[in-house]
Amino acid sequence: MLRIHFTPDDLARTHVAAGADPMWEAALSFHWLHDRRNPLTFRGWKQEVRGQLPERTRRMLLALNPPTGDFPDFLTPTAGVLGLRAGMEALLATPKAQLRRDLTRQADHRVLPGWCRSVADGRLDAVQAVADAVSEWHDVALAPYWERISARLTVDLAVRARALRLGGVDRLLASLPAPLRWQPPVLETPYPDDRDLHLGGRGLMLLPAFFCLWFPVTLIDPHLPPVLVYPVESDLEWLGPGGEPDTMPFRTLAALIGETRAAVLCALAGSALTTGELARQLHLSPSSASEHVTVLRNAGLAVTHRDGVHALHLLTRLGIQLLERRA
Repeated sequence: MLRIHFTPDDLARTHVAAGADPMWEAALSFHWLHDRRNPLTFRGWKQEVRGQLPERTRRMLLALNPPTGDFPDFLTPTAGVLGLRAGMEALLATPKAQLRRDLTRQADHRVLPGWCRSVADGRLDAVQAVADAVSEWHDVALAPYWERISARLTVDLAVRARALRLGGVDRLLASLPAPLRWQPPVLETPYPDDRDLHLGGRGLMLLPAFFCLWFPVTLIDPHLPPVLVYPVESDLEWLGPGGEPDTMPFRTLAALIGETRAAVLCALAGSALTTGELARQLHLSPSSASEHVTVLRNAGLAVTHRDGVHALHLLTRLGIQLLERRA
């Protein structure tokens, strides 16, 4: 069990990440590629990316990030929320003391290859090799699917933003998906080991991750800026064998033509809305609003996320792009 302890200062400094973190997604996705306990998990994606990574790169990453157990904190720097480039720069700038501490901790649990000593010593060429390996993996496993990953995370972030807007941090923490449980002033979740994380006034960054499954993840070092990576609802067979991202059929696009449906598109671009809120905002009957949202969802232009008793609707990236083309 992981127990995260909040003070009033922590509640004031707790926030949701602005967007997806490619460094965390890279680390977690590589973990799942080699996990053999759940062969159906992301089955189609695995079949597409397996074999595309050079063997030397795969072995390097596997040494740092095995299918089970921890991986070093320096692979997921805080700056990753600013994008891949910022995350890579932060990895390359990892202090030598942290590199040594992280890898010494890993060596306590498994045998590391000899080249890890050069990384622990802070040799620039060795750290650069690790960064290059992470970048190669990102290009193979994440970049081709990043729009779909980001769209799914955007939905979750909209749900959290709504909870924060309507009820503050207390409601935000209570809105987090199972198995997280908010029992003020402690946020609890099942975890591989028994841990207590005292935030000590630093606050907590909440980060949804597409490749985070089953239970949330946090950094090993409690002295680093606190972050809690939590799972979002994912299709575990995401991308069937040989599957390509869905495209919108022309007949479905034709069904979107009309003033009312265009208004629904614009309304959902602004924020996540329930069917009732959408109906009131556009002066529609609830059944009519629901019908329009269904058409948008079937076209891949909107998604629906259930938040307790409420069903929240939001545009996908494709829906936003359609509006931009119409503008």
